Amino acid sequence: MKSLFAKMAMATTLGLGMVSVQLPAHADTKVGLILPYTGTYAALGNAITDGFNMAIEEAGRTDEFSIVTEDTEAKPPVGLAKARKLVLQDKVDVMVGVVSSGVLGAMRDFVHQSQTPLIVANAGNNLATGENCSPYIVRVSFSNGQINRPMGTWMAENGIKTVYTLAPDYSAGHQMIESFSAAFTAAGGEIAGSDFTPFGQTKDFGPYLTNAQSSGADAIFVFYAGGGAINFVKQYGSFDIKTPLYGSGFLTSPLYVAAEGDAAIGVRASLHYIPTLDTPENKAFVDAFMAKHGTMPSEYSVQGYDAGLALMAAVDAGGADKKNIAAALPNVSYVGPRGALEIDPATNNIVQNIYVYDTVMGDDGLTQKLIDTIPSVRDDVAGCQM
Repeated sequence: MKSLFAKMAMATTLGLGMVSVQLPAHADTKVGLILPYTGTYAALGNAITDGFNMAIEEAGRTDEFSIVTEDTEAKPPVGLAKARKLVLQDKVDVMVGVVSSGVLGAMRDFVHQSQTPLIVANAGNNLATGENCSPYIVRVSFSNGQINRPMGTWMAENGIKTVYTLAPDYSAGHQMIESFSAAFTAAGGEIAGSDFTPFGQTKDFGPYLTNAQSSGADAIFVFYAGGGAINFVKQYGSFDIKTPLYGSGFLTSPLYVAAEGDAAIGVRASLHYIPTLDTPENKAFVDAFMAKHGTMPSEYSVQGYDAGLALMAAVDAGGADKKNIAAALPNVSYVGPRGALEIDPATNNIVQNIYVYDTVMGDDGLTQKLIDTIPSVRDDVAGCQM
């Protein structure tokens, strides 16, 4: 796998300006991994950490990076407190992570004012690379709109006329559904009804599923992730709902789709990565991840992996201090496991393919069948002024 990293590093260096550079003698770079390690999104935090560590280890550069981990618990006040600790007490040069959009929103002003670069490895908060963008925040995961706008258009163009939407009642849930709904209606679809479930508290989705089915909509479109996704999909199956289920791909993530069982079969979703992508880069990544962890990688693993690659490329381009890392990150580009990647310097958000896939039963269990690819999806500037 060092050969794969070498290819990516070369592509990244080319993306930074097609110039020959002498790589600096690296000082130790202190990294704050700021992720949820307990609660609903603990599995996501662990997967991102695994991917990040794997990138650094493959490159043989573990001695160049010292890592401090902090648990956000996916709670905005906790996340902000942990960010302040990492910067003011631990003196980190860069932060990596953040799963919850609410946590990212709470951290934004502190990150900007402290001028500490933050590589967002999950949270899709649209505002962070829109009207609340910052030269110190670069996202290598996705924006909430980026995942869902293409699916809204795709469903309308593929004969779905009416949809009922569901999501947890917090910032990501609202942004995911709003982005999907705007694209779906713009393409001629109609929202038959919508509801938001209490975040982290809803155990019984029965009443919401009943409302969705009784609406008469052609399809249900939802966003749930982590433990909430497992519970929702299993209950969808147990209630024997006849209305077909669509969603953001986190609904049937490879990280936990096995726990959802047969209820996940036939669920269609959109996502920026699936481990069944048929490319040399992805095959090499999947083989290495399987050898190390014994499980298939998920989108969360890839986001952590790409955060590691982006950080190393930024350090190589300009040095290990905060200012140079922040300046170099928007120029990173390469071909990785999920395809061609670049950072849009107008927003500091990633530009990437979005994949529409079906969950099917394969020889070794549930897996992902690629249906369609929407290439090079880029967010609008949306009020961003760096």
